[in-house]
Amino acid sequence: MTSSAPAGADKLDAGVLKIAGVVILGTVMAILDTTVVNVALQALALEFKTSFDTIQWVATGYMLALATVIPVTGWASDRFGTKRLYMLAIVLFLAGSVLAGMAWDITSLIVFRVLQGLGGGMLMPAGMTIMTKAAGPQRVGRVMSVLGVPMLLGPIGGPILGGWLVDEVSWRWIFYINVPIGVLALLLVWRVLPADDPQPGEKFDFPGMVMLSPGLAALIYGVSNIPAAGGVGEVEVWLPAIGGIVLIGAFLARAKRVANPLVDLKLFANRNFSISVLATAFFAMSFFGAMLLFPTYFLLVRGETALDAGLLMAPQGIGAMLTMPIAGALADKIGPRKVVLPGLVLIVAGMVMFTQVGADTPYLQLLGALFVMGLGMGATMMPMMSAALQTLTQRTVARASTSMSIIQQAFGAIGTAIMSIILAALLAGKFGVPTQLGQIAATQAIHDPRTHDFAAAAAADAFASTFVWALILIAVCVVPALFLPGARKKVSSGPAGDGDHQDEDEGTTPVMLGH
Repeated sequence: MTSSAPAGADKLDAGVLKIAGVVILGTVMAILDTTVVNVALQALALEFKTSFDTIQWVATGYMLALATVIPVTGWASDRFGTKRLYMLAIVLFLAGSVLAGMAWDITSLIVFRVLQGLGGGMLMPAGMTIMTKAAGPQRVGRVMSVLGVPMLLGPIGGPILGGWLVDEVSWRWIFYINVPIGVLALLLVWRVLPADDPQPGEKFDFPGMVMLSPGLAALIYGVSNIPAAGGVGEVEVWLPAIGGIVLIGAFLARAKRVANPLVDLKLFANRNFSISVLATAFFAMSFFGAMLLFPTYFLLVRGETALDAGLLMAPQGIGAMLTMPIAGALADKIGPRKVVLPGLVLIVAGMVMFTQVGADTPYLQLLGALFVMGLGMGATMMPMMSAALQTLTQRTVARASTSMSIIQQAFGAIGTAIMSIILAALLAGKFGVPTQLGQIAATQAIHDPRTHDFAAAAAADAFASTFVWALILIAVCVVPALFLPGARKKVSSGPAGDGDHQDEDEGTTPVMLGH
């Protein structure tokens, strides 16, 4: 493609939109499933008569499976074709959904959620690869906006649907609901998506997979164990965490020497890609970590039902729905930096309000802050990812998409664990119990009329202090965002990832990384 493309060439044609609809139908399952389950965790703890520390593995096991399978997706997209891979991902996700709905104890539920995660982990990056290949690099911002639709439906529909199913039907239907969606998606993928040519020439980096996938899983496992173990000094925390770091370090050292590594480190020679990865990492840690706290605040401190908690989360999704389509088009025209920075300012403004939250903070104030944060999320998430992909060729899009997905899932899971650790420790300190019992003690005290007022105020203060840490992390995200591209890029015919694309923002001197 050249800069002399005819007028209107940037618009998404009917063929691309048809492919987008099919991809959205598949990816919406995985995103909805995550938000649906978060609202249902307390109901699941009661159903299986287990502690909150144990029931968290219903969510953590899913995230571990995502982090484990994502590194394989880039190679599998090249080797087998994205259409075949997407169909396999849907089948695995459906199998996990049906079995999770049939679970007979907490162990079986966690195991089946892991199977579900193996399919879910491939859906998003494979879908992103299908979309970017269909549209081309010049329209990647618009593509990301379209693919962001499931990310809007998740925050809006997921908690509401999950709350209604848990309160009125059965927790099992939070998994069974995926079956009709998945069957329809599978049929449409088979009929609509064009068959792509596999590229069997590259040898699969099996040693790299053995190092990177278990390394990510072990690191997240160790971090997630901190609340239950009571500190970082316990063997079940530091041993898997150090083992994971060693495996990841070994992978990085080896990837520099082999011809076809599982994750192509040469991509990081591209300035835009490196900066986008750094910004995405901080964003995922802060925002997705905080996302766990919002429904928990409504359920624990305010005593809302699961359905009401889901409804109260809707303003955030509505705010994102308003800005995300506009942000994608603007990122293509004026550059991601000029879109992402105002978005981060909005998120910071909303988060500041939550750092002052109490047991009786007016709902209008809470909902307004969530709406403002949603506006910021819609202007931030997809432009960050499009900044990483817009100067790459189709040959490298699959691996670049995989790398971005690894960053988002791994750091999002770590951020969630960090926020859980901080909140658990603060609650434990407020109620004078071990760390792993903090949330249970708070729940019991709040439900006791004799201690309700004191307990609710103490728990709210713990949430406010935790939100301060989320605010710090999102503020740090502003630093790499300052160096995102400030204007649209000219697509070069040179190799992707060479870092030679020049920033067209007048008066700006690009900061060169990795040269």
